[in-house]
Amino acid sequence: MKIGLYMATQWREGADLARETANLVEQARAVKANGFASLMVGQHFVSEPLQMFQAIPLLARLTAEAEGLMIGPALVLLPMFSPVVVAEEAATIDWFSGGNYVLALGLGYRKEEFESLGVPYAERVPRFEEAVPLIRKLWSEDKVTHRGRFYSLPGVRASVKPKRKGGPPIWIGGDAEPAVKRAARLGDAWVVSPMMAHDEVRRLIGVFNETRKAAGLAPATTFPAIRECHVGPLAEVREPLLYKYQAYSSWGQNDTGSVPADSLAKNFDRFAAERFVIGDEAQVLDAIERYRALGIDHLLLRVQWPGLGQAMALRSIERLGKVIAKLGK
Repeated sequence: MKIGLYMATQWREGADLARETANLVEQARAVKANGFASLMVGQHFVSEPLQMFQAIPLLARLTAEAEGLMIGPALVLLPMFSPVVVAEEAATIDWFSGGNYVLALGLGYRKEEFESLGVPYAERVPRFEEAVPLIRKLWSEDKVTHRGRFYSLPGVRASVKPKRKGGPPIWIGGDAEPAVKRAARLGDAWVVSPMMAHDEVRRLIGVFNETRKAAGLAPATTFPAIRECHVGPLAEVREPLLYKYQAYSSWGQNDTGSVPADSLAKNFDRFAAERFVIGDEAQVLDAIERYRALGIDHLLLRVQWPGLGQAMALRSIERLGKVIAKLGK
């Protein structure tokens, strides 16, 4: 089991972003010192009411601090970009990271983002499905000629190819069954979202495996999952966690399983128990082992949310270091 940090890069209005930048650098160093395997960050645009750094420039800034760790975005909202841009930026940071980059991709779900970036929301699935194989070609072929519905390449070579031969692994996120099947067909792994309850994770891992088998593809070699995590009682972090998930709800991310989104505050403890990794070191270790039993082998743990201070986040990272040491025994 690998443990990574899913770094929190969103802040409430009025936050001092110079200080928060220094905090992220400190967290990257703490992650490396405490035995984590990876560091990944999310991506959104026009993220009101939250301030948010963009993923790719931030990863470039943190690569030196995270030397030796797997590093990458989770998730790049692929349909909003040219696959040439995504392929070349990924190849660039693959070099910066010594070949330790992973490219995790998602569709995106917020219509405001698509409208602001000039991409029709209704085209997101076919754009995604055309772009993924094109990225792989740009990483591996000397000349790429492509005439598709959305993208056209007139026999060109990417400005830079990745350090890793054939390119970084491609992970694909998504909550719904069609998205999981798409990840099985197009990606190297499916990224489990933090919104998904434990039983649904179990079911969709089966869907993923069955889809790959039916397509004649080899079994995936890794199963990553993003989870919220606090090494300590839920009461210490309940308010910032609830704030975060209420922001998700306001964005239209209403997949709250058995808990209706309009009663999230009232039912938040139950919602958290079905999804999050929270408790003392022994309880967190037990929760991680339950995910391992499902086949999850790479947990990306987010330990900070808008409004939670740096000291608490660093404390969780240090306590997770002790859990990581026990996992290795």
